[in-house]
Amino acid sequence: MKNLFFAGLLALLLVSVGAMAQSPFDGTWKWDPSSVQWPEKPDVFLLQNGMYECKTCMPPVNVKADGTDQKVTGDPYSDTLSVKVIDDHNVESTNKKGGKVVGTAKMSVSSDGNTLTVNWTDSGQPSGETQTGTYTQKRVAKGPAGGNLMSGSWHTDKWNASADALTWTYKMNGNELAMTSPTGQSYNAKLDGTDTPFKGDPGVTSVSVKKLGQDTLEETRKRDGKVIYIFKQTVSADGKTMKWIFDDKLQGTTIKGAAQKQ
Repeated sequence: MKNLFFAGLLALLLVSVGAMAQSPFDGTWKWDPSSVQWPEKPDVFLLQNGMYECKTCMPPVNVKADGTDQKVTGDPYSDTLSVKVIDDHNVESTNKKGGKVVGTAKMSVSSDGNTLTVNWTDSGQPSGETQTGTYTQKRVAKGPAGGNLMSGSWHTDKWNASADALTWTYKMNGNELAMTSPTGQSYNAKLDGTDTPFKGDPGVTSVSVKKLGQDTLEETRKRDGKVIYIFKQTVSADGKTMKWIFDDKLQGTTIKGAAQKQ
């Protein structure tokens, strides 16, 4: 009888320890920009005859490039865009929402015309903090004769951003996963694929999360019921690295990379 008691107590202790064991996803993670594998699909711009067009943007953009606010539709993050041509090598843009600046970009083409460097700011996050970053793109194809040098097709080469824009935290609580980020995004989702509100991002209204085995999560992010991104993450055996795949359903592209536990 005593043996049965101790066996039952041991089983109870093991269950309790298992319940308290930290999930491999728990903790703060930070993207490693140097690990990112960018899509082969290029970005395509046309700046000519006083008009700016981003053919691969979602939604596509086609506005006057005269430095004045131009109305854009279908973009959950901004409602106007101004494009100002400084010279053949330099262009500036400003995004606003409700009259408030939410983003800027300074675009510079190298002297040989083969590298595009973009320095950007994002001041539209719920945290109220302005994020900054830079990325470079290599020319894939030239634009038409007579167009600004930024016209053509470009492939992303390198990318970096403020630490807050690269960081997020997971916390597992039973069959629920909580996500928070320094820029103000968050959710608390069950791990059975049930939709739950995604807070702090006007472009994502809901998310569902599934746990695929002990080391893999799959987030499906939606906008008004339509799937726009699928984010799959797998934690390494030592729990220090997370490999991720970001499937962008709007662009029809896939980005791969890694994050490190902080």
